[in-house]
Parts: sequence; structure tokens; C-alpha cells
Amino acid sequence: MTAPSAPPTPSRTGAGDPLPVVLAGARGHGRWHVDNIRRLESEGLVRLVGVCELTPLTEDEFQGELPEQSADFGALLDSTGARVAVICTPIPTHTDLALQAAGRGVHILLEKPPAPSYAEFRRMADGVAAAGVACQIGFQSLGSHAVPAIRELVAGGAIGRTVGIGGAGAWVRGEDYFRRAPWAGRRRLNGADVVDGALTNPLAHAVATALALGDSTRAEDVTGIETELLRANDIESDDTSCVRVTTARGGPVTVAATLCAERAAEPYVLVHGTSGRVTFWYKQDRVLLQRADHGPEELEFGRTDLLENLVAHLTDGTPLLVPPDRTGAFMKVVEAIRRAPDPAPLPAGAWHRVPGENRRVVPGVDGLVAAAADTLSLYSELGAPWARPAGHLPKEVSTR
Repeated sequence: MTAPSAPPTPSRTGAGDPLPVVLAGARGHGRWHVDNIRRLESEGLVRLVGVCELTPLTEDEFQGELPEQSADFGALLDSTGARVAVICTPIPTHTDLALQAAGRGVHILLEKPPAPSYAEFRRMADGVAAAGVACQIGFQSLGSHAVPAIRELVAGGAIGRTVGIGGAGAWVRGEDYFRRAPWAGRRRLNGADVVDGALTNPLAHAVATALALGDSTRAEDVTGIETELLRANDIESDDTSCVRVTTARGGPVTVAATLCAERAAEPYVLVHGTSGRVTFWYKQDRVLLQRADHGPEELEFGRTDLLENLVAHLTDGTPLLVPPDRTGAFMKVVEAIRRAPDPAPLPAGAWHRVPGENRRVVPGVDGLVAAAADTLSLYSELGAPWARPAGHLPKEVSTR
């Protein structure tokens, strides 16, 4: 079954009626959702009626009066009369929790990555569509007003013909990062796919944003994927990796990422044209336009919050910014990484520990990440001595 190209139109909620929201997963990144829901509560758009956690929150943790709590997500949705569920739980739980909500007619904001495999993504997306509920995938960068602005610039020929898109993410993460949860740094857990990794989780926005700027967001837009997955840390998943996606539109999309950078840097996406380029620092909503016969132009944009957009969709029919079908191409990348050989450990001489910081660094990787985005090359093609030759998947990638 193929998901529809647009989500079903949900029943509308009366203007001025705050939507009751249940949050599944209020610790870790879930804390950001608590704060965001409180912001929307202050504007009269939503009210937090329940929190689902296996271990209940204390008022000190929550920093305020607690709503109803339960470890049983379905029971909590029933008892609270929730209209919206925000799901910020371990990756392998996403599909089942989303389908629990959909089966009760509850609309969904589902954190990225939406699923650990393409099959699980399809099960989720098809189930949500069949239930007739709205679902927003939590790629917050795709709420940036810079995304449509860049696409308009490119379509108008501001940088000539697009020849490819690069993405770069050089981040710093300590060894404790990979021990923050049982699923962290894992490809599988208790027989289930997890597929945590630099490109699929912490720097997933770089991949999704690069695909969006290339107008290649749907599964059928992907025709081939090459991956290089490596690790300096003692984990299962990749912490230093790159991917090159061939799309139906032609130009490659190459994204390089590491969690073992020498210095933390703002991630960005780079649109290459025949007569210029656009750099988008997606966490900052900041754009640099460079083109022939013009001086550089720096632009800053606003951003639409994805939960706020979901509320607007339910109340007045505003189109969803990130429905599931617009993350199909990203999920093809997740699937390629899932199917690839396990990440290769870097040789001991290729990394070192930073004294007093409990983290591993790959010398020179910051420059390699930038060079990959700049030249649309993989690490092995840039001469990285520790990178194995790229493993190729079939050029025709199934969209089923």
C-alpha cells in the first residue's frame, strides 16, 4: 500500500479551544518538548494533560505541577481525552506508539527518525493514513522559512543550474553520550532494529534538509545510495560517516558527519550551482548566498514550530510542513545504513582521547567533513587513510 501524497483532512477543532496533549517521553530531548508545550499553553493553543514515562517524573524534575502520568500510553490517551500525542521515545518504539495513537483518532507529532527501518516506516505511515489522523515528523529544520526561500532562489536561477547538494556536521560528543540510554550507539537491541548513528539520529537534520533543498523528499525520488560508516568509539553504530544519494533529479546529495570532531561547528547544507552557491546553517536559520558578479548576501529567517503547525492544521486546515511521505527519501537513507555492513572500527592510530574531556577525536576529520560537502565526495575519495571503499547499493532502490 502506498501512502497518499497528502495527509487526510482531520476534523477541525473550534477556535479558542486548547488542544489536549499527551507527551510520551519527557526526559532527555523530551524536556525540550515540555518547554515547547508550556510555551504553546501560554498562548492558549494546547494544554498538557498527560505524561507517559516508564518511571514517573517527580515535581522537581518536571519543575511544576504534574499532569496525569502513566506508563500505559494507550490508557493515558483514553483517560485524558487527548487530541494530540507528542512521541519522543526510543527509536524502536515509534511505530507501535504512533499506531496506538492513530487507532484512537489521536493526531501525532513523532520525533525523528520516524522509524528504524523502511518497513517499519511504511507500517507507521500507512497505518496513520488509514486511521485518518494527521502526523507530523519532528524534523524541526524543515519548519525554517529559509527552506522555501532557498528553493525559490534556486528555482529562479540565482545560482545557475544546481549540480549537487552537500551537507556537513562536525559535532563533539563524549563517551557518556553513547551510554545515556540502552539503545544509544546501537544498531540492534534485543533483536530489534535501532539504527542509531551520526547520520540517522543526531545529524539526521543535515540529511533531511539536504534532500528537501534538492526537492527530493519522497521515497521514489531516491535512485541510489552509497555509504561509508565508521566508528572511533566502542559502539555498534557509526560516529563518523558519509552518504551519497543519487536522486531522480540527477545531482548527488552528499552528507558527511562526525561526532568526533576536533572542534564543534554549526552543521550546514550547501547547494552548489553552476554560477554560485547557497549555504544554510539550519540550526540558526541563517543563509549565505554567493553568486557570480554579486557580493555575498547574508539572510536570516524565522521558523514555524512543528507542533504549532500541527495545531494550525487541526484548527484551520493549514498544510502540514512535514507529513510522513515527505520523509520517505530520508527513510531510504536509514534503510541503506541499516542494510550496510556494520560500521568499521577506526584503527587505534586514527583517533585519540582528549585529556579531561572523556571523548574521542579523529584528527583531520573536521576538514574532511567540510571537503565532502564542498566536493560532493566520500571520505575514501578524499584520501582518508582509514576510509574503506564505498559500498554500493543497487542503483534502483525499491520504494516499497
